[in-house]
Amino acid sequence: MADNKRQRQGSVLSAEEIDTREPRLYKVLLHNDDYTSMEFVISILETVFHRSPADATQIMLNVHNQGVGIAGVYTREISETKIILVHQLAQKNQFPLRCSMEIL
Repeated sequence: MADNKRQRQGSVLSAEEIDTREPRLYKVLLHNDDYTSMEFVISILETVFHRSPADATQIMLNVHNQGVGIAGVYTREISETKIILVHQLAQKNQFPLRCSMEIL
C-alpha cells in the first residue's frame, strides 16, 4: 500500500514540474537608411509582416522620422525567419534595409 501511494504522489509531482511558460516575445525592428525607398519599406511591411496599407505607412513614417520602427512582435523563431526574409528581399532589390530584433 505504501509503495502504491508513493507512485501516485510521484506522478503528481512530475506533472506539476512541467514548465508551461509562454515563449519570450521579440520586437522586430526596421532601421532607417538613406537609400531604401519608402515604397519598398511599405511593401515589406504589407507582405512580410501582414500590415494594412495604413499601418504600413505609419510604421514606415516612424522608421523615416525616428530612425527605427516596430514591424511586429513575435516569438524568437518567427522573428528570426522574418528578419532573414526582409534581408533577402532587400538584397534582391538592391536596398541596404536593416532589420533586427530585441527582447520585448
